[in-house]
Amino acid sequence: MRILMISTTFPYPPTLGGTQIRTFYLLKHLAQRHEVTLVTQRSDEVTDEEVDALSTHVDKLMCFPRPTAADLQSGVGGKISRFAHFLATGTPPSTTYLHTPAMQQWIDNWVEGGHCDAITCEHSVNEVFVRPSYRQRVKKVVVDIHSSLYGTLVNQLETGTVEKPLRDRLNLPLLRRYERQYAQKFTNLVITTEEDRQFFAPIAGATPLHVVPNGVDLVQFPYRRTDPGGRSMVFVGAMDYIANVDTAKYLAQAILPPLRQRYPDATLYLVGNKPTLEVRALGNLPGVVVTGRVPSVAEYLHRATVCVVPMRMGFGIKNKTLEAMAAGVPVVASNRGLEGLAVDQPQRALRANTVDEYVEAIGQLFDQPELRATLSARGRELIEDTFTWERAGQAYEAVLNPQT
Repeated sequence: MRILMISTTFPYPPTLGGTQIRTFYLLKHLAQRHEVTLVTQRSDEVTDEEVDALSTHVDKLMCFPRPTAADLQSGVGGKISRFAHFLATGTPPSTTYLHTPAMQQWIDNWVEGGHCDAITCEHSVNEVFVRPSYRQRVKKVVVDIHSSLYGTLVNQLETGTVEKPLRDRLNLPLLRRYERQYAQKFTNLVITTEEDRQFFAPIAGATPLHVVPNGVDLVQFPYRRTDPGGRSMVFVGAMDYIANVDTAKYLAQAILPPLRQRYPDATLYLVGNKPTLEVRALGNLPGVVVTGRVPSVAEYLHRATVCVVPMRMGFGIKNKTLEAMAAGVPVVASNRGLEGLAVDQPQRALRANTVDEYVEAIGQLFDQPELRATLSARGRELIEDTFTWERAGQAYEAVLNPQT
């Protein structure tokens, strides 16, 4: 197949966040047997070396400048203008600001020139580049949604983790309308978990809806040889992403203090790129270490007694959870952190959703090496059996096949 992949997120290196990781590894799998053209956007932070490295994985790479916040109209007038545009067009500002005429023109020319048999949008924000008319020229036009924007906002409103409740309650029906609207442009919809099906099944109609879960690179996240013991916790993620910032604060400010009352030497490592000022400030708290970007996430996972993933927002399978289990680190996580994973029968991780439950579960793992060993082995087994990028890539390839 000749596949056109559209991703405004530059998917390299595949260590900076869920969208980069998923896009890169699906791309890498498809490129083994198919002709892949990737059109993407490049921010000032992307180096020439990273562009060169990514280009070795595709047949053709097209990079366009990524819009910045400076390109948006500022102040109250700008916000009113963007909301009015949302009302009129049905497309949220988080999507429209990424749209550039030059990138759109290139995609139009590529499609109209008959250069592709399948088109994929790697995350729903890229749907803005797909015209309804593409379905007349290309048999498979697929959106890899990653997670429901409407579902994510519902979750944030329910958990009280939204920044602006009044604004977001106004946005809620608009986002529902938006997802219903863009879904009609595609021949196939791809989601990452069965939980997301509840949001998309009612609007998919006759459009096929496929679950393609995330995976783990087992070379990058090898199974650890020894249990380090001790009383250290780790949380991994891009530390400028709102859901991870919320989780880091919840861990450091709500969970760690009562845990340290029981275990005074308990430590928490917050590992991830671009920590915000809020996250960096957590490093001043007793027992908290904020690392910033590290050469190897796996090394920090291997050193930890427990990986804690107390996510309160965000839908879809969490790469951070999969990677910890692949590395052999016992996991304590919320329902959000364990979404899409069968971990209860047999027990492969400990589930917690309140501060008391986290303190109790983490304490069990601190005190019981046998339980750590059991969860470590079972977690790795689950990843090897179900959540590899080879399996995910094969499922995605089947969706894109024009013959199916």
